[in-house]
Amino acid sequence: MTTSPELPDPSSAPDLSGGPVVETSLGPLRGVREDGLAVFRGVPYAAPPTGALRWRPAAPHPGWTEVRDASAYGPSAPTLYFEDPILGGHSLPPFDEDCLTLNVWTPAADGRKRPVLVWLHGGGFVSGSGNLPIYAGDTFARDGDLVVVSVSYRIGALGYLYLGAEDGTDAGNFWITDQIAALRWVQANIEAFGGDPDNVTVAGQSGGAFSTAAIAARPEGAGLFHRMILQSPPLGLTLPTPDESLATTKLFMDVAGVDSVAALRELPWERLVEATMGMFMATGRLGHWRVPFLPVLDGVTLTEHPLAALSAPTDATASVDILLGWTRDEATFAFALDPGTAAADAAQADARFAESFGSRGAELRARYARERPGATPGQTVADLTTDEFFRAPGVELAEARGVSPHPAWIYQFDYGTPAYDGILGAAHCLELPFTFRNPDRWTHAPFVAGIDADTYDTLGTAMHDAWIAFVRSGDPNHAGIPTWQRYTTEIRTAMHFGEITEPSDAPIGPLPGELDS
Repeated sequence: MTTSPELPDPSSAPDLSGGPVVETSLGPLRGVREDGLAVFRGVPYAAPPTGALRWRPAAPHPGWTEVRDASAYGPSAPTLYFEDPILGGHSLPPFDEDCLTLNVWTPAADGRKRPVLVWLHGGGFVSGSGNLPIYAGDTFARDGDLVVVSVSYRIGALGYLYLGAEDGTDAGNFWITDQIAALRWVQANIEAFGGDPDNVTVAGQSGGAFSTAAIAARPEGAGLFHRMILQSPPLGLTLPTPDESLATTKLFMDVAGVDSVAALRELPWERLVEATMGMFMATGRLGHWRVPFLPVLDGVTLTEHPLAALSAPTDATASVDILLGWTRDEATFAFALDPGTAAADAAQADARFAESFGSRGAELRARYARERPGATPGQTVADLTTDEFFRAPGVELAEARGVSPHPAWIYQFDYGTPAYDGILGAAHCLELPFTFRNPDRWTHAPFVAGIDADTYDTLGTAMHDAWIAFVRSGDPNHAGIPTWQRYTTEIRTAMHFGEITEPSDAPIGPLPGELDS
């Protein structure tokens, strides 16, 4: 882990005298022109969550009167900073608690009311940033004539630690208050950037997709957006109760070396990040994806699981169009390169299956082994996690929406990376270079090694243009792919994106209840 480096010398800042100026509800901004787009970076959407506002819901920003420089990204939320063998890192300094900013890419701030795409990054609730080059919105803005917004929000202990009665409040999930504040900023200001506040799509991947679903399930989420793209949402997560979350908080305080919330509030953020690494070590178990912090069902900011809420849509959410999918081999991201999982024997794998299926664990693991001939015990554990966290709950949501007036569009990403001799397959996150169609920004990521330019061009065009079509109209069909139908309980259509992109009407995964039968 490293901390923030020195900030750039102000004398090297770009000349902003000719940059576009936009008036917002908080004050005027001057952006920059880049490759035919107007770009505004580091735009505050809420007050800095520092000092007395640490572990408090997002508060209104006081605003400014002079023209504010919006040429550079703001700091990212404090997080672990290291290279990993899959993504090669999922954060970039500088880091600071004053991180509640967003970035806007627009063809022009001209009042034309273009469709709007808001991106919420993922990262296992502990990493990522709206400032990462891999999540820049320029490709979508330019190729789709869209206004694109990427959001940074609190993550890790600062966003997910639940203090509850220890802090005199029942509210938690500070991350969701950040994201709602950002969406309210979009509603109030995006028209000035050439966007249409009545045509907003929120998209996210992994934790960002879970966030999108959670916002849609909240009463105040109604009207903030009109479509959602859920890429690999971990809707199979079991969310903790307040008491269970307080136990996690107690463990975190022990790791951080403090014995009270008051002392915790005094720690510098660097110490909180170091303690997060300790939480990974303290909470890791064989066959389980390590997630040291989880959203809490606090009854205030999150009253029910997003899967349950979206599976029984209200009048406000029933008309929201959903594009939903996952990668074929999600969990190889966490397990394929893990020595402990690779060395797991049949007894250890049976024990992991027994945690989910009790006395039928060995029987179910044998079924998984038959479905993948030659699979090691560790690979069957990865397949189970893919189903439990992603595919099975995704199918459950698709089935529930399949009888509504607005069934979901369902996809599976099947392309397997040649990296690491192909053992990752179609891993978690692998669809991102294709949906954003920006492979040049992923060269640092080991898991894309060996993917050729033709694949990026063909598969990237198919996915990227489908996402653009959905943002623009609610329908992902375009001339470059076969006809894609919505998923219903009568015709269970899913688009398979791979070496060949084609739809299939065969069930894409276990239907509700099948894993238990």
